[in-house]
Amino acid sequence: MKILVTNDDGVFAPGLASLAKSLEALGEVVIAAPATEQSGVGHSITYLTPLTCKSIHRDGKHWAYAVDGSPADCVKLAVTEIFKEEPVDLVVSGINSGLNSGISVLYSGTVAAAIEGAFFGIPSLAVSLEYDADADFDRAAELCRPVVDQIAKHCVGHDRNEPGPLFNMNIPTAATREPAPAEPAVVPMGLGQYGRSYEMRRDPKGRRYYWALWNEPPVPPPEDADVAVNREGRMTVTPLKFDMTDRRQIEEMRHWDLGSQRFT
Repeated sequence: MKILVTNDDGVFAPGLASLAKSLEALGEVVIAAPATEQSGVGHSITYLTPLTCKSIHRDGKHWAYAVDGSPADCVKLAVTEIFKEEPVDLVVSGINSGLNSGISVLYSGTVAAAIEGAFFGIPSLAVSLEYDADADFDRAAELCRPVVDQIAKHCVGHDRNEPGPLFNMNIPTAATREPAPAEPAVVPMGLGQYGRSYEMRRDPKGRRYYWALWNEPPVPPPEDADVAVNREGRMTVTPLKFDMTDRRQIEEMRHWDLGSQRFT
Protein backbone atom coordinates (compact mmCIF):
# COMPACT_ATOMS: atom_id res chain seq x y z
CA MET A 1 0.00 0.00 0.00
CA LYS A 2 1.28 3.44 -0.97
CA ILE A 3 0.38 6.25 1.45
CA LEU A 4 0.72 9.87 0.38
CA VAL A 5 1.40 12.16 3.35
CA THR A 6 0.90 15.90 3.04
CA ASN A 7 -0.08 18.89 5.20
CA ASP A 8 -0.64 22.64 5.25
CA ASP A 9 2.00 23.58 7.85
CA GLY A 10 4.83 23.05 5.37
CA VAL A 11 7.22 20.27 4.48
CA PHE A 12 9.47 20.95 7.49
CA ALA A 13 6.66 20.90 10.08
CA PRO A 14 7.18 18.44 12.96
CA GLY A 15 3.69 16.99 12.63
CA LEU A 16 4.42 15.85 9.07
CA ALA A 17 7.62 14.06 10.08
CA SER A 18 5.93 12.30 13.00
CA LEU A 19 3.01 11.18 10.85
CA ALA A 20 5.20 9.89 8.04
CA LYS A 21 7.39 7.90 10.43
CA SER A 22 4.41 6.35 12.21
CA LEU A 23 2.67 5.28 9.00
CA GLU A 24 5.74 3.42 7.73
CA ALA A 25 4.41 0.48 9.75
CA LEU A 26 1.40 0.31 7.42
CA GLY A 27 2.96 0.67 3.99
CA GLU A 28 5.20 2.68 1.69
CA VAL A 29 5.07 6.35 2.65
CA VAL A 30 5.67 9.11 0.12
CA ILE A 31 5.54 12.83 0.89
CA ALA A 32 4.49 15.87 -1.13
CA ALA A 33 3.89 18.96 0.99
CA PRO A 34 3.92 22.75 0.65
CA ALA A 35 7.33 24.38 0.60
CA THR A 36 6.02 27.04 3.00
CA GLU A 37 3.22 27.21 5.55
CA GLN A 38 -0.24 27.33 3.97
CA SER A 39 -2.51 27.36 7.02
CA GLY A 40 -6.02 28.65 6.38
CA VAL A 41 -5.77 28.67 2.59
CA GLY A 42 -8.73 26.31 2.26
CA HIS A 43 -9.06 24.59 -1.10
CA SER A 44 -7.17 27.14 -3.15
CA ILE A 45 -5.25 25.93 -6.21
CA THR A 46 -2.53 27.48 -8.35
CA TYR A 47 -3.27 27.94 -12.04
CA LEU A 48 -1.98 31.40 -13.01
CA THR A 49 1.66 30.58 -12.25
CA PRO A 50 3.70 27.39 -12.66
CA LEU A 51 4.35 25.05 -9.76
CA THR A 52 7.90 24.19 -8.76
CA CYS A 53 8.72 20.92 -7.04
CA LYS A 54 11.96 20.30 -5.15
CA SER A 55 13.33 17.08 -3.71
CA ILE A 56 14.14 17.36 0.01
CA HIS A 57 16.91 15.07 1.25
CA ARG A 58 17.51 13.65 4.71
CA ASP A 59 20.36 11.37 5.73
CA GLY A 60 21.74 11.59 2.21
CA LYS A 61 18.61 10.36 0.41
CA HIS A 62 15.34 11.68 -0.96
CA TRP A 63 12.74 12.21 1.76
CA ALA A 64 9.96 14.44 0.39
CA TYR A 65 8.83 16.68 -2.42
CA ALA A 66 8.40 20.35 -1.53
CA VAL A 67 5.78 21.96 -3.78
CA ASP A 68 5.59 25.73 -4.11
CA GLY A 69 1.81 25.73 -3.86
CA SER A 70 -1.21 24.95 -1.72
CA PRO A 71 -2.04 21.66 0.02
CA ALA A 72 -4.55 20.86 -2.72
CA ASP A 73 -1.85 21.57 -5.31
CA CYS A 74 0.43 19.06 -3.58
CA VAL A 75 -2.09 16.24 -3.75
CA LYS A 76 -3.18 17.03 -7.30
CA LEU A 77 0.43 17.16 -8.54
CA ALA A 78 1.41 14.03 -6.62
CA VAL A 79 -1.49 11.97 -7.93
CA THR A 80 -1.42 13.12 -11.55
CA GLU A 81 2.32 13.54 -12.13
CA ILE A 82 4.83 12.64 -9.43
CA PHE A 83 3.43 9.21 -8.57
CA LYS A 84 1.24 8.55 -11.61
CA GLU A 85 3.21 5.43 -12.55
CA GLU A 86 2.66 3.87 -9.11
CA PRO A 87 -0.75 5.12 -7.93
CA VAL A 88 -1.36 6.29 -4.38
CA ASP A 89 -3.73 4.08 -2.35
CA LEU A 90 -4.37 6.41 0.59
CA VAL A 91 -3.94 10.11 1.39
CA VAL A 92 -3.27 11.28 4.95
CA SER A 93 -2.95 15.01 5.63
CA GLY A 94 -1.39 16.32 8.86
CA ILE A 95 -0.65 16.31 11.62
CA ASN A 96 -1.92 19.87 11.76
CA SER A 97 -0.92 22.16 14.61
CA GLY A 98 -4.38 23.12 15.87
CA LEU A 99 -7.76 21.38 15.79
CA ASN A 100 -9.86 21.45 12.63
CA SER A 101 -13.24 20.69 14.14
CA GLY A 102 -16.57 22.34 13.39
CA ILE A 103 -16.70 24.76 10.48
CA SER A 104 -12.91 25.05 10.56
CA VAL A 105 -12.98 22.25 7.98
CA LEU A 106 -14.16 24.82 5.43
CA TYR A 107 -11.10 27.01 5.97
CA SER A 108 -8.51 24.32 6.60
CA GLY A 109 -5.75 23.55 4.15
CA THR A 110 -5.22 20.28 6.00
CA VAL A 111 -8.76 19.13 5.29
CA ALA A 112 -8.60 20.54 1.74
CA ALA A 113 -5.66 18.25 0.96
CA ALA A 114 -7.73 15.25 2.08
CA ILE A 115 -10.69 16.47 0.02
CA GLU A 116 -8.45 16.70 -3.03
CA GLY A 117 -7.47 13.07 -2.51
CA ALA A 118 -11.16 12.14 -2.31
CA PHE A 119 -11.75 14.02 -5.58
CA PHE A 120 -9.54 11.40 -7.21
CA GLY A 121 -11.46 8.54 -5.61
CA ILE A 122 -8.71 7.90 -3.04
CA PRO A 123 -9.64 7.22 0.61
CA SER A 124 -8.36 10.24 2.53
CA LEU A 125 -7.95 11.39 6.11
CA ALA A 126 -7.11 14.75 7.67
CA VAL A 127 -5.50 14.67 11.15
CA SER A 128 -5.19 17.62 13.53
CA LEU A 129 -3.77 18.01 17.04
CA GLU A 130 -4.89 20.67 19.49
CA TYR A 131 -2.38 23.51 19.57
CA ASP A 132 -0.08 23.47 22.56
CA ALA A 133 3.43 24.78 23.12
CA ASP A 134 4.46 21.26 24.14
CA ALA A 135 2.38 19.38 21.55
CA ASP A 136 3.41 15.73 21.32
CA PHE A 137 3.19 14.98 17.60
CA ASP A 138 4.86 11.58 17.97
CA ARG A 139 2.15 10.46 20.41
CA ALA A 140 -0.58 11.91 18.19
CA ALA A 141 0.85 9.97 15.26
CA GLU A 142 0.63 6.77 17.30
CA LEU A 143 -3.00 7.51 18.17
CA CYS A 144 -4.05 8.11 14.58
CA ARG A 145 -2.32 5.03 13.15
CA PRO A 146 -5.13 2.59 14.14
CA VAL A 147 -7.63 4.88 12.42
CA VAL A 148 -5.50 4.93 9.26
CA ASP A 149 -5.21 1.15 9.48
CA GLN A 150 -9.00 0.74 9.66
CA ILE A 151 -9.55 3.14 6.76
CA ALA A 152 -7.05 1.12 4.74
CA LYS A 153 -8.77 -2.17 5.56
CA HIS A 154 -12.28 -0.95 4.83
CA CYS A 155 -11.75 1.57 2.04
CA VAL A 156 -8.61 0.86 -0.01
CA GLY A 157 -9.71 -0.72 -3.26
CA HIS A 158 -12.64 1.68 -3.47
CA ASP A 159 -13.94 2.36 -7.00
CA ARG A 160 -11.82 5.28 -8.25
CA ASN A 161 -14.72 6.42 -10.44
CA GLU A 162 -16.61 7.34 -7.27
CA PRO A 163 -15.64 10.02 -4.70
CA GLY A 164 -13.19 8.59 -2.20
CA PRO A 165 -14.21 8.01 1.43
CA LEU A 166 -13.24 11.14 3.36
CA PHE A 167 -12.55 11.50 7.10
CA ASN A 168 -11.50 14.20 9.54
CA MET A 169 -9.76 13.30 12.83
CA ASN A 170 -9.13 15.66 15.74
CA ILE A 171 -6.91 14.88 18.72
CA PRO A 172 -7.15 17.00 21.89
CA THR A 173 -3.94 17.53 23.84
CA ALA A 174 -5.45 15.67 26.82
CA ALA A 175 -5.71 12.46 24.78
CA THR A 176 -1.96 12.46 24.09
CA ARG A 177 -1.25 12.59 27.82
CA GLU A 178 -3.42 9.63 28.79
CA PRO A 179 -1.70 6.22 28.84
CA ALA A 180 -4.70 4.59 27.14
CA PRO A 181 -7.21 7.18 25.94
CA ALA A 182 -10.71 6.21 24.87
CA GLU A 183 -11.03 5.30 21.21
CA PRO A 184 -12.13 8.12 18.93
CA ALA A 185 -15.81 9.02 18.91
CA VAL A 186 -17.46 8.94 15.48
CA VAL A 187 -19.47 12.16 15.47
CA PRO A 188 -20.81 14.87 13.13
CA MET A 189 -19.06 18.20 12.65
CA GLY A 190 -20.34 21.17 14.64
CA LEU A 191 -21.90 24.03 12.70
CA GLY A 192 -21.43 26.89 15.17
CA GLN A 193 -19.83 29.97 13.61
CA TYR A 194 -16.76 31.04 15.56
CA GLY A 195 -14.88 34.29 15.15
CA ARG A 196 -17.68 36.62 14.10
CA SER A 197 -15.96 39.80 15.24
CA TYR A 198 -12.73 41.79 14.95
CA GLU A 199 -10.77 44.08 17.23
CA MET A 200 -9.93 47.37 15.58
CA ARG A 201 -6.58 48.95 16.41
CA ARG A 202 -4.49 51.76 15.01
CA ASP A 203 -0.88 51.72 13.90
CA PRO A 204 1.61 54.49 14.85
CA LYS A 205 0.37 56.55 11.88
CA GLY A 206 -3.24 56.32 12.97
CA ARG A 207 -4.31 53.87 10.28
CA ARG A 208 -6.87 51.26 11.24
CA TYR A 209 -6.14 47.53 11.18
CA TYR A 210 -8.09 44.55 12.48
CA TRP A 211 -7.34 41.37 14.43
CA ALA A 212 -9.80 38.50 13.98
CA LEU A 213 -11.21 37.28 17.32
CA TRP A 214 -12.03 33.65 18.04
CA ASN A 215 -15.38 34.22 19.77
CA GLU A 216 -17.61 31.41 20.92
CA PRO A 217 -20.70 30.84 18.75
CA PRO A 218 -23.95 32.33 20.09
CA VAL A 219 -25.43 28.83 20.40
CA PRO A 220 -23.32 26.12 22.12
CA PRO A 221 -22.42 23.13 19.92
CA PRO A 222 -24.54 19.97 20.30
CA GLU A 223 -23.15 17.47 22.78
CA ASP A 224 -22.55 14.94 20.03
CA ALA A 225 -20.67 17.34 17.72
CA ASP A 226 -16.90 17.15 17.29
CA VAL A 227 -16.28 20.52 18.97
CA ALA A 228 -18.04 19.50 22.20
CA VAL A 229 -16.48 16.03 22.31
CA ASN A 230 -12.98 17.45 21.73
CA ARG A 231 -13.51 19.82 24.66
CA GLU A 232 -14.03 16.78 26.84
CA GLY A 233 -10.56 15.60 25.86
CA ARG A 234 -11.71 12.83 23.56
CA MET A 235 -10.57 12.19 20.00
CA THR A 236 -13.10 12.38 17.18
CA VAL A 237 -13.43 11.05 13.64
CA THR A 238 -15.99 12.58 11.29
CA PRO A 239 -16.85 11.16 7.86
CA LEU A 240 -17.29 14.02 5.40
CA LYS A 241 -18.72 14.68 1.93
CA PHE A 242 -17.71 17.45 -0.44
CA ASP A 243 -20.95 17.42 -2.46
CA MET A 244 -22.60 20.61 -1.19
CA THR A 245 -25.79 20.21 -3.20
CA ASP A 246 -28.96 20.93 -1.21
CA ARG A 247 -31.16 18.27 -2.79
CA ARG A 248 -34.24 19.21 -0.78
CA GLN A 249 -33.95 22.75 -2.10
CA ILE A 250 -33.66 21.44 -5.66
CA GLU A 251 -37.07 19.83 -5.36
CA GLU A 252 -38.59 23.00 -3.95
CA MET A 253 -37.03 25.14 -6.67
CA ARG A 254 -38.61 23.04 -9.39
CA HIS A 255 -41.82 24.91 -8.54
CA TRP A 256 -40.24 28.38 -8.73
CA ASP A 257 -40.87 30.64 -11.71
CA LEU A 258 -37.26 31.33 -12.61
CA GLY A 259 -37.66 32.39 -16.22
CA SER A 260 -40.96 34.11 -16.90
CA GLN A 261 -40.60 37.24 -14.78
CA ARG A 262 -39.92 40.44 -16.67
CA PHE A 263 -38.65 43.54 -14.96
CA THR A 264 -38.83 47.07 -16.35
